[in-house]
Amino acid sequence: MLIKQKHLEGIKAGSISLAFRKWKKLQVSAGGLVKTSVGVIRIVSIEKTDLDKITDADAQKAGFTAAQPLIQLLESQKDGDIYKIEVVFDSEDPRVELREKANITEEELEELKLALDNLDKFSKIGKWTTKTLIAIQENPKLRAADLAIKAKKEKEWLKLNIRKLKALGLTISHEPGYTLSPLGEEYLKLISK
Repeated sequence: MLIKQKHLEGIKAGSISLAFRKWKKLQVSAGGLVKTSVGVIRIVSIEKTDLDKITDADAQKAGFTAAQPLIQLLESQKDGDIYKIEVVFDSEDPRVELREKANITEEELEELKLALDNLDKFSKIGKWTTKTLIAIQENPKLRAADLAIKAKKEKEWLKLNIRKLKALGLTISHEPGYTLSPLGEEYLKLISK
């Protein structure tokens, strides 16, 4: 479940407690946890709703000024059901501690290599992980669309796969773009020796 950065910050601060989505297939469940750039968000509840049931108060709890802009946004999206999702900040992101690790043991390096080798092995396009890390290192905070051009990949493919690198603690998301984490920098340094 993708959530805009400003809405994530509102959820963490407690000023946003709802999200609305239009999906053909339900993508989250009550009690589920979503790792985001601000930490872990918990899905408290989820219910199907209709556009005409969205109130100004609901929209404000979702980070909008009134119902109409939210309704227009949902109407502009493809077919699907409307879901009203209650969200709350759960905890800090466990990847933060991992990505800040600038010194790693030989065993930790081997575990990272194995994880990245598996991502490469099960990819339809072959080896991409190290190339992508290098592209991020050489183009810090470059918009995803521009980084995709430089990396010769489709934007959506790139964003999806950078999330896999982020889950390993190797990258940090920004508005816009990405940087390598201290762990990512250390990994590239160690494998280039």
